[in-house]
Amino acid sequence: MFVDIYTHILPKAFWQNMGRVAPNLENIGKRMAAVAMLHDLDKRFADMDKYGEYCQIISLPNPSLEEVTNPATGPELARIANDAMAELVAKNRDRFPAFVAALAMNNMDETMKELHRAIRDLGAKGVQIFTNIGGKPLDLPEFRPLFAAMAAYDLPIWMHPARSAAAITDYASESRSRYEMWWCFGWPYETSVAMVRLVLSGLFDRHPKLKLITHHLGGMIPYFEGRVDGGMAVLGNRTTDEDYSKILPSLKRPHAEYFKLFYGDTAMFGGFLGTKCGLDYFGADQVVFSTDAPFGPVKETFDVIGRLKLKKADAAKIYQKNAEKLMNMKFG
Repeated sequence: MFVDIYTHILPKAFWQNMGRVAPNLENIGKRMAAVAMLHDLDKRFADMDKYGEYCQIISLPNPSLEEVTNPATGPELARIANDAMAELVAKNRDRFPAFVAALAMNNMDETMKELHRAIRDLGAKGVQIFTNIGGKPLDLPEFRPLFAAMAAYDLPIWMHPARSAAAITDYASESRSRYEMWWCFGWPYETSVAMVRLVLSGLFDRHPKLKLITHHLGGMIPYFEGRVDGGMAVLGNRTTDEDYSKILPSLKRPHAEYFKLFYGDTAMFGGFLGTKCGLDYFGADQVVFSTDAPFGPVKETFDVIGRLKLKKADAAKIYQKNAEKLMNMKFG
């Protein structure tokens, strides 16, 4: 069985209500509408049939609910999304054996209610969060209840990068990031910064067994292993206006070890060298199969994993066993 753990879908009820709540989606709305397999199940299932015993874990795509809603409308839209995805799972369990709950973290009281409802009542096998919450970092104390709850449920958090062209520019002289660099390089950077901030905040000391899946194999972290390890060992030596001297000593383990506690997925758009680097860094026990369908290529992802010539046991972990461990369920 091939379990594609990070794929995206736009349920009709959610998309219609999203248009009502956020009518000015601009370019991202145009992009979503153009990807037929986000909302056309016949086309999606026909494509899935090409890969044998293959199923998808579904979640909402970008943009984050925090980006397009306010604290009043966000929780409403999250409930609509989760009800719709739960219905899709119930009707198509062989195709979609589970879904990842959507949350609107610009209203944390309602977020926690929806987290519990989605897991307890709807059967969600985890939640999706984004690398920043309306520009706020994930390591703020206001978001700690979510991590504590997911650690208690022993279910994973899917962490999706979030950055737009206008959010952070590449040059101070320009008002927007051009040539879609906000996506190509901005998203891996977003993931990497979020991982570092969570590690330095002591997240894994508070919740040693927390399951957190990073989209696209941990962003930049595997490639920049040396900078993350040895470079960060002198944290504070480059900064004069803040005192970082107590951060690393406050951690229970060497800081570089914490990054190996994250999971990475194989949604690398068929890139062989990046996939190999991420797998070498995280190891087969911490890597899960993902194509990012329907945005990423399914066939090319299978092809690149085949080129890696993995041991049978390691391939089984990546394709199925790690997903079973993360979500506490059996496939096939």
